[in-house]
Amino acid sequence: MKRGFTMRAFVYLIVFFSFFDLFSQLPVMSPFAASLGATPFLTGLAVGMYSFSNTIGNIFSGIITDKKGPFIILVVGLFTSALSLFLYSFALEPLTLLGVRFVHGFMEGLIVPAAFTFLANRAEQTKRGRSVAISGAFVGMAAILGPAYGGIVAAKTSTPFIMAVNGGIMLVLAIFSVFVLRSFNFVKKRKSTQPKEGETRRIFRNPGIIRAFAGAFFLMFSQGVLALVLPLKVEALGYDTKTSGMLLSAFGVVAILIFLLPINRIFDRARPMVTLAFGISLMGLSMLFLSQIEQLSYLYIAMAIYGVGFAFLFPSINSLLIDSSKSDFRGKAYGYFYAFFSIGVVAGSGTIGFLELSFKGAFMLTGIILLVVALYTLVGLRLKNVS
Repeated sequence: MKRGFTMRAFVYLIVFFSFFDLFSQLPVMSPFAASLGATPFLTGLAVGMYSFSNTIGNIFSGIITDKKGPFIILVVGLFTSALSLFLYSFALEPLTLLGVRFVHGFMEGLIVPAAFTFLANRAEQTKRGRSVAISGAFVGMAAILGPAYGGIVAAKTSTPFIMAVNGGIMLVLAIFSVFVLRSFNFVKKRKSTQPKEGETRRIFRNPGIIRAFAGAFFLMFSQGVLALVLPLKVEALGYDTKTSGMLLSAFGVVAILIFLLPINRIFDRARPMVTLAFGISLMGLSMLFLSQIEQLSYLYIAMAIYGVGFAFLFPSINSLLIDSSKSDFRGKAYGYFYAFFSIGVVAGSGTIGFLELSFKGAFMLTGIILLVVALYTLVGLRLKNVS
């Protein structure tokens, strides 16, 4: 029992630092690319290259996790991610940076699907909601601490230094993972008589998994919109970047409280589709609220509502994925799941940038999209009840 707790706690730590590395890049990568002489196009490409290769890494990780188990892919992912982070010191011009970003994104993409597969396969069925809520708390903490760390440390040192520190942490985790996780028993999946593509088809034909993918995509779609539009709106209202950071932290704090307080038991008792629809509806309403308000106190209220929605949505889509997938293809399901996470961020900021919407239009469009997704989820739940 104690051994199992230690292993789960260590995997939560891996999840935290994987997302911490991701979020610590957000405030520093664009300025770093520009400092190397990158054009606006190459700067955008450098930022987006990570998400592009991360998506490929997620899918690859899921496939290998099902075949070899999460232990091997976690150890390899941690070691190679650490090495890729040290490569930023050698990025002296834009094209080299693009190559480093591709390698970093791919290697980092190996970690998260394997980590969540490990947690899902070891969680008791009656406690799987609480388990993913706790993992969500670690993601939330990374979302709060990562950008602040990146911005503050970069101002005093450099972006390659931040990446090297992250690489050092990953290297330590990789070494410890060899000893902490090696006793994890992985049961090899039996060879199926079905053609290989049949498994992928099963994943994309499962209504529960499709809704989990949709929830993941639109969760990060909204995050992409927030990351792009909220700082610009705050600046237009006459406030500084510190205020933007405080607003983004506010939603993270609210989410973490819900993840960790006794209210997290609701994720074990309520049906995931119900909490999914409730969470994404609140996020949609907060976006509509953000489109109309200009007072700072109301902006904090809107972000608190968004935080409650996020706290209900994240465990719900994870629980839905666990309930809808069997252990023999759960790794692949998580690989696609986190690929949709990566694509969602790019789609959110990219769509708003392409449409050249105002602050009001961007938040209104996102709010309407989220409410439509919530309705789609509830319709699926009703049809399931009828059948």
